[in-house]
Amino acid sequence: MLLLTIFIGLPAYFWTKSHVTKERVQNRSRLYPIVLVPGSSATENRFDGLIDKLNTGNKKTSLLKITVKENNQLRIRGRIFPRDRRPFIVIAFENNKDGYRNIQKQARWMSVAMNYLTEKYQFNHFSGIGHSNGGLVYTLFLEKYMDQNQLLLDRLMTIGTPYNFSETNMNQRTNILQELISKKEKLPRNLTVYSIDGTTNYTTDGIVPSTSVSAGKYVFQNQVGQYTKITVTGKDSQHSDLPQNKEIIQLINEYILQSVPGPQDTAAVP
Repeated sequence: MLLLTIFIGLPAYFWTKSHVTKERVQNRSRLYPIVLVPGSSATENRFDGLIDKLNTGNKKTSLLKITVKENNQLRIRGRIFPRDRRPFIVIAFENNKDGYRNIQKQARWMSVAMNYLTEKYQFNHFSGIGHSNGGLVYTLFLEKYMDQNQLLLDRLMTIGTPYNFSETNMNQRTNILQELISKKEKLPRNLTVYSIDGTTNYTTDGIVPSTSVSAGKYVFQNQVGQYTKITVTGKDSQHSDLPQNKEIIQLINEYILQSVPGPQDTAAVP
């Protein structure tokens, strides 16, 4: 009798789980923010220049800035306008130092901020941009902290992200790359990832080796829905200048800002 109950119960359980997930996907919230995470040593103001350039024309998009303190408290500046569907939200960290252990902490602090945001603003899907180590924080957050039954990240753009830190030899995998690879099955299967590599000489952007950016393929390829690596050169292709690079701004406009679900996917969620 017990075995029979299990055989009957398991299909019902998986059907229910699949059905609930499908309903959640089909009933996406109207609010669909772009969440940006800066790299090490950068503050909540890191993307001001980028957002100014994206805010062209008469329509100005909301900007909310959150800095997570080491005690998990949040410092919040700015606001989201009531009718703004695609606001910018920056998540930064009071302790913004570099290093493997610190990036792990920042991924957990990101989850603190995201829990606050989803509870207050009631959105269930978003797009993401991470610059430099911000892309590592984002990937760790996805693998370790994001509940995919409650929240969907559909598109992620990482800019100059050193998936293998400063290592130029792909056969020498650093701790951060090994961890990201070991937990990659936790990544959202339908996620689209754009990995942007800036380069002044086709080997480095002045700080991050191109081979380290390319190491992201070991994390995302054949794991998410789509993974694309894009190289930009020329003016503003140095590491710290990448968020203001005209080509990258064009890519953000095309692949992040204009990637809005159709009307059938936008039913409001209370």
